[in-house]
Amino acid sequence: MLLLAGALALSACKTTAPKELPPEPGPATTTTAPAGPTGPVAGSQADFVAKMMGADTIYFDTDKYDIDAQDQQALARQAQWLMQYSNKRATIEGHADERGTREYNLALGERRANAAKNYLVSLGVDASRLSTISYGKERPVALGSNEQAWAQNRRAVTVTVD
Repeated sequence: MLLLAGALALSACKTTAPKELPPEPGPATTTTAPAGPTGPVAGSQADFVAKMMGADTIYFDTDKYDIDAQDQQALARQAQWLMQYSNKRATIEGHADERGTREYNLALGERRANAAKNYLVSLGVDASRLSTISYGKERPVALGSNEQAWAQNRRAVTVTVD
């Protein structure tokens, strides 16, 4: 009886080879960078990121949400791109560093995202094309508990959507 139970248990674990094997992995591809004949497709998120060259993100001082001169230049580039592609909408994500409570950082991230949105609107971008979201401290780009990491996480990021 014990031998029969063991045989049944082993047969239940039997694996058979699939009739068709999956394809070999090819070169790495990215879904965020659709490419045309000479680079990203015009008007795509990849095109936005490529044209911004880092200006899709603005940074803030500790506990601040004011737009400084460097932020103004970045937002001016964003506004120019958004006005060129008037059918595109964008979401502005507000972020904070790890210090402070979850609630405080969500509120601060919201103020940062709204500050960026309001500046884009002041440059002529239709407010109905812009939305905001706050992630607070939940989506850091830099891990670590030091000023360098915190400075990278205090940001507002503009992401285009269809």
